[in-house]
Amino acid sequence: MTIWTDIDRHLVRYAGPGTFSPEIIDRAAGSFLFTEDGRRILDFTSGQMSAILGHSHPDIVATVRRQIGTLDHLFSGMLSRPVVDLARRLAGTLPDPLEKVQLLTTGAESNEAAIRMAKLVTGKHEIVSFARSWHGMTQAAANATYSAGRKGYGPAGPGNFAIPAPNTYRPDFTTAAGELDWQRQLDFGFDLIDAQSVGSLAACIVEPILSSGGILEPPVGYFAALQQKCREREMLLIVDEAQTGLCRTGSWYAFERDDVVPDILTLSKTLGAGLPIAAVITSAEIEAAAHDRDYLFFTTHVSDPLVAAVGNTVLDVLIRDRLDERSAKLGTFLRQGLETLADRHPIVGDVRGRGLLAGLELVADGADELGAQVTRRCLELGLHMNIVQLPGMGGVFRIAPPLTATEDELSLGLEILDQALADAGRSRRC
Repeated sequence: MTIWTDIDRHLVRYAGPGTFSPEIIDRAAGSFLFTEDGRRILDFTSGQMSAILGHSHPDIVATVRRQIGTLDHLFSGMLSRPVVDLARRLAGTLPDPLEKVQLLTTGAESNEAAIRMAKLVTGKHEIVSFARSWHGMTQAAANATYSAGRKGYGPAGPGNFAIPAPNTYRPDFTTAAGELDWQRQLDFGFDLIDAQSVGSLAACIVEPILSSGGILEPPVGYFAALQQKCREREMLLIVDEAQTGLCRTGSWYAFERDDVVPDILTLSKTLGAGLPIAAVITSAEIEAAAHDRDYLFFTTHVSDPLVAAVGNTVLDVLIRDRLDERSAKLGTFLRQGLETLADRHPIVGDVRGRGLLAGLELVADGADELGAQVTRRCLELGLHMNIVQLPGMGGVFRIAPPLTATEDELSLGLEILDQALADAGRSRRC
């Protein structure tokens, strides 16, 4: 019997066809994964878009070893120094009035808590999100997720609505010049929301760059206009920075580009650099209103000291190594390399994204299958790539190397992707 026999017999397939990569990973270090059979694979996904410091970062390893031997887990109502320190330090990276922090475990959980808080504070229940959004797989988070996973599970919670996701490459509302008319699109979306609402709009939850939706970045000005729509309806604006927060896009938070401060911010993936920790951050005013209404989000791993210590170390490294500046610089290098590939390969239609969160979209008949083919070929050549697993979006690659990657490692990834695209182009011509 092989390990694949055990996999087939005992593991639940949790992500549809192709759930499991055809490799068994033995260890990981820096930007690379190492398989049991000795292959080295360059990781262009930072694990699950999370390991922003690369794998087995020495500072993270040292923190885990130290903390696990002294204080790992507590009763959920007890506090520890790492938790208090991390809350204070996160608030210090953010503009006013974001200063109150709750530490949780996953992105879905943080979004669940944010939505629960918004409903409690506003006294309303309707939630708006993007039509290509991904906010998690728990109940309220899944109800606000439209990119996948809605069919076959019975009715979603009442009062969940979607607005069109702004896509500058494939615009649905256009100006006379053929560009995305995002203001008209946004107005249309909220006209539909107003027609469907029963007068109980609580919050709008959005990603500043839609990742699972295809690395879609709304144009400058969009989020200010969206916030105004929320203000007019007395809704809260929740920004989900699971993948974009903590220097990934070249600034500490992606929302900073738009000079907009959310009412509630959620962090997760990047905060633990691969370990499970998440945060909900809001104003003292909203926290007080929630507390006065008996806000309850009490979980087994709320305020856990072990992962809070890791979160503090992540902040240490981000600040010490100026990884916001590094991400911006490496992002420019990566973008230039991807644009060179686009010039070289007619099957590449668009390059987009910000910092070290990049998207590359293929344009061809059968782009979904072509994307899967390029992904398989990259893995054969030693590069792990992630492709959007949505019907009609399978030709979009999500590229998110660690912020600690080197230019040589990015160049290697670009060389492998170049080869895979060339091989796919030749197979189409045959």
